[in-house]
Amino acid sequence: MYIVTGGAGFIGSNIVAGLNQQGKTDILVVDNLLKGDKFLNIRDLQIADFMDKTEFRNHLHKGSFQHVNLDAIFHQGACSDTMEYDGRYMMDNNFTYSKELLHFALERAIPFVYASSAAVYGASSTFDEQPDYEKPLNVYGYSKLLFDRYVAQCRPSSTVVGLRYFNVYGPREQHKGRMASMVYQLYQQLLTSGVAQLFEGSGGYGNGEQRRDFISVGDVVQVNLWLAQQQGIQGACNVGTGQSRSFNDIARHLCARLGRGEIRYKPMPEGLAKKYQNFTEANVTRLRSLGFVQPFTSLEAGVDAFLDAEQTVGA
Repeated sequence: MYIVTGGAGFIGSNIVAGLNQQGKTDILVVDNLLKGDKFLNIRDLQIADFMDKTEFRNHLHKGSFQHVNLDAIFHQGACSDTMEYDGRYMMDNNFTYSKELLHFALERAIPFVYASSAAVYGASSTFDEQPDYEKPLNVYGYSKLLFDRYVAQCRPSSTVVGLRYFNVYGPREQHKGRMASMVYQLYQQLLTSGVAQLFEGSGGYGNGEQRRDFISVGDVVQVNLWLAQQQGIQGACNVGTGQSRSFNDIARHLCARLGRGEIRYKPMPEGLAKKYQNFTEANVTRLRSLGFVQPFTSLEAGVDAFLDAEQTVGA
């Protein structure tokens, strides 16, 4: 059996879909459905069971899974809201919960692949997996960094890998609201108003020219599934394409594909400007050194795949 926490969320549901594509359906999805539309992400998928996160943690504490044969744990469950200021909630959800599941995996030597985040780099302009560049700007990024460091202190012998996701986009993220990717948000803006709104220039970049490392969720899934099959890999690892692209690039490609639309620029809110990353670009040397050689999807091809999926759902 596979456990996918956050399995009704964006990346988690895509991992479940990836397992299904491999013919694997013995999957326990752990999540909460407080946002009722999240079930849409898994209604077309084959799973063995579903548990609410609170129920699952209770079962962990009681030792209910001690005799269950587990192939891997994909721990994607977290509060990913970078504007969440309730530090107690964030640390319980992202740090304490993760520790509980980590120790269960270590005791059983179960491959444990978990979601970290590029938010650990925060104020840095260098994106290497090194302490000198880890400068989170919010409690979300700190919660992820603290868990990465906790894992390192445990000195695991089995596979335990934290994936520092950069800007992931793709299908099954309609429930995320303002935390959805810019690909999704700009697509929705163009559909509803015909206008893609981007920020005016900042940090030395022109209007809409701020850059991010955008990675297709399909590539993220392949990294997760590959790592779960490896033996004895540990540590934090960047997951991006290694190539930054501008927000203008996304908006222009969406307009070209839709055959309509325009781009307008708006001032950046003053409170956001001090915490805004104008540039991200993953150094993927470590991921490649581990043996993952699959090429990453280009932004244009990834956006096209996203649009095709959206049109299929809407058909």
